[in-house]
Amino acid sequence: MTVVIRRKFSASHFWDDCVKYNCTIVQYIGEICRYLLNQPSKAVERQHRVRMALGNGLRASIWKEFSERFGIPQIAEFYGSTECNCSVGNFDNKLGACGFNSRIFPHVYPIKLVRVNEDTMELIRRPDGLCMRCEPGEPGQLVGRIVQSDPLQRFDGYLNHEANNKKIARDVFTKGDSAYLSGDVLVMDELGYLYFRDRTGDTFRWKGENVSTTEVEGTLSRILSMADVVVYGVAVPGTEGKAGMAAVVDKEHSCDLERFAAEMKKSLPAYARPVFLRLLKEVHQTSTFKFQKVDLRKEGYDPTVVKDKLFYLDPRECRYKPLEEEAFGKIQSGQIKL
Repeated sequence: MTVVIRRKFSASHFWDDCVKYNCTIVQYIGEICRYLLNQPSKAVERQHRVRMALGNGLRASIWKEFSERFGIPQIAEFYGSTECNCSVGNFDNKLGACGFNSRIFPHVYPIKLVRVNEDTMELIRRPDGLCMRCEPGEPGQLVGRIVQSDPLQRFDGYLNHEANNKKIARDVFTKGDSAYLSGDVLVMDELGYLYFRDRTGDTFRWKGENVSTTEVEGTLSRILSMADVVVYGVAVPGTEGKAGMAAVVDKEHSCDLERFAAEMKKSLPAYARPVFLRLLKEVHQTSTFKFQKVDLRKEGYDPTVVKDKLFYLDPRECRYKPLEEEAFGKIQSGQIKL
């Protein structure tokens, strides 16, 4: 098998390279598919021989568009990491799914979605101390039974023993067993297809509902023509849970807030709409195109700390208004209700 590796990813030359090197499979990670969709259309993007796109992180909101625009017959999305024992794959083009596991023969590959407290991510247990399996459509943390004698189920761990302990739970399937904690929340449908929901700690609760940052990011990015969007929860005095905040890359200062709010109202329920909006030039990413949220979350929505443009959502009018020091003070004191 011949593999073509580019020194640096280029969205503008991606399909030229596929044609030049006669590629039949392409691999994607993170936000690469969205970057390709954001490029102007050109003939070469349909002149390749690519039959499959293989990778992880393709958002359900752009899955069909990506496949149809570039003429790729099969999307092979998978979930997993080097060290985990619960990797799964979706190799039959089920839109949005990151994997599959048999509901008829679950013991062949002993992985499960177990119930967790989505605020604390603690495993919820039955009176006998064992974990509770999720029903179809119910979000839960993905875990895999550890059996060191089985290459598919073993967990070799990390050099850091403390990190090891955080990744292993006891008495999960049966008394005395151990299981690997993926740290991710997924949902399984009635057929056994798995859908990625959020990373541990990214989901937050607002207006009594759990908000998936991954789902909101995908929706907002589509509304904003594939712009980079990061969604996270921020604490607001006098309110329960955390309010949603979206950091949006707007290099050209072209974001139409009226249109954005109108489209958002059609696409998202009230509790999932970002209460705060931050327009900035760029968002820092990891080498695998994952957004770094820690600093954004720490800075919050304080205009004395954040130098970018800030806005807050007026819930009655569903319009974004400038968030300046006066408005910030009223929000903190409860004079402005969110």
